[in-house]
Amino acid sequence: MSFREWAAAQLAELELLTSMFPTHEELEIVDQLALAELRDYAGAEGSPSVSTESPPAPPPSSRPQFVIKQRLEDDAEGGKQSVDFILTCTYPPEYPSVVPELTVRCCGLSRAQQTQLHAGLKAHLADACLGDVCVLSALEWLRENLCAFVDKSSSAPTPPACKGDAASPPPREAFSRLWIYSHHIYNSTKRKNILEWAKELGLSGFSMPGKPGIVCVEGAQGACEEFWSRVKNLTWKRITIRHREDVGLRDTPSNQSIDSLRKFSGFEEAAFDPRGSRGNHMDLGLLYQFLEEKGCCDVFQMYFGVEGRR
Repeated sequence: MSFREWAAAQLAELELLTSMFPTHEELEIVDQLALAELRDYAGAEGSPSVSTESPPAPPPSSRPQFVIKQRLEDDAEGGKQSVDFILTCTYPPEYPSVVPELTVRCCGLSRAQQTQLHAGLKAHLADACLGDVCVLSALEWLRENLCAFVDKSSSAPTPPACKGDAASPPPREAFSRLWIYSHHIYNSTKRKNILEWAKELGLSGFSMPGKPGIVCVEGAQGACEEFWSRVKNLTWKRITIRHREDVGLRDTPSNQSIDSLRKFSGFEEAAFDPRGSRGNHMDLGLLYQFLEEKGCCDVFQMYFGVEGRR
């Protein structure tokens, strides 16, 4: 199949899903511009056919991403219970010849069970759906299997309490700060995800788009790990945690909290005098000044291998 045929299959599946889940609460297209580019490229709006003498148009640079929100009713032993889950799907350009990028979020699952669920879903799609559109098949598999994972989570035995535990305060969650480096951050959907996920997880810090791309997140260790888990599962040329800082609050003064360890008041996308033909190169001197004002200029050398200066 050609890229145009793949795009047509993607568009047909999206239109089917939109008809099945017509409300914004059920299905949300994350980037309407990506959908418009896909529709235009697939020729779904009656545009004249491309001349055979012209070179083929490149596929869209942005990739469609959408979110489906579902509620399952599970007939558990104690009566019916509702299980909510969110399925996020991103189309690679070659889909459906390759499996799409799918992420399932369900608050009733531990990290290990979430990993097992994703492995099972990926194996099912690779075995049964490769070469054909598969989002509905993924939803059907989740409806049949998700509740079993949730039941395992809720039925896991709780370790017996030791004497004196009732008087012991609960352990305080650790604090983390992750310094993430990417070869580049251009895609508008990724930039939007970074902003939304950081705010959703209560993290502070900043992201610098362009080439290279830099992201710093800080806050509760579990939230930082969840953020990294989501971000690294997107498609990147290269992305890595260049440096991390972890503080165990159990070993710190009792009046020290996660908020007291933050160096950023919120999360924002930061640009430093963009330059270049695409406006994708930042003034690193301004970046260094920004880091210096936040009390973390030492990380500049970890990123770039040289000492920073204004």
